[in-house]
Amino acid sequence: MARQLEHFLEELEQATSLEDLQRHITTLRDIYKVDHIVYHWVSSDGEQYGCGTYSREWAQIYVDRDYLRIDPVVIGCFQRFHPVDWKRLDWSSKAARGFQKEALAHGVGNQGYSIPIRGPNGQFALFTLSHSCQDAEWDAFTDRNRRDLILIAHVFNQKGLEFEKRRVPEAAKNLSPREIDAMTFLAMGYSRAQVANTLSISEHTLRAYIESARFKLGALNTTHAVARAMAQGLIVVGVTGPESSGGWPGKHADRRAS
Repeated sequence: MARQLEHFLEELEQATSLEDLQRHITTLRDIYKVDHIVYHWVSSDGEQYGCGTYSREWAQIYVDRDYLRIDPVVIGCFQRFHPVDWKRLDWSSKAARGFQKEALAHGVGNQGYSIPIRGPNGQFALFTLSHSCQDAEWDAFTDRNRRDLILIAHVFNQKGLEFEKRRVPEAAKNLSPREIDAMTFLAMGYSRAQVANTLSISEHTLRAYIESARFKLGALNTTHAVARAMAQGLIVVGVTGPESSGGWPGKHADRRAS
């Protein structure tokens, strides 16, 4: 699975159109063996687009009946910043129950897991997986794959923003302390395994920090991200390799961003 996902992310980064995203999201559905995966983008003025594996009939019904206004997944995730299991959302209203019944009739599945993503200029997106299974099976699936799914969701969103015709370039962002740590150690010559071990995190978590920093810096790859971080003064490296380090990067790096 790890190799499959690594290859998938490499392919996804080469996408040049929404058609490519559609092809990749179908591939991802098959990798995870779930019923559906959907990426749904909404701009600040209500324009929306996306890609996914729901039936065309259900996608058209959703748009025609303006279900965006009553969908408990959209409403619930808009109020949150962390991944949300659909079971924890409010389905108590008559409109929500009617929507749920129709969604189930069109094969959406009785389980769902959505990752809310916020972008520049009021952009809001959801990356969602849905499936038909028992609660225990779904809980085990989301617990096992949460970190990878968050990373994949943000890569999809970055690509979605690239293809948005009226996109206004996002203002440069400061790196978080953890992103600075990761970039600093990489600049010092540490391998990813060494960085993860030093920061007491998994390599999957480290990858998320690196990818986040890369997106903020507008870099093509990790090496480019490190170079841009150094050029912009976001990290300052005072040693040349892991053998010279005395521990936390704060001993060698001037943290100019928080």
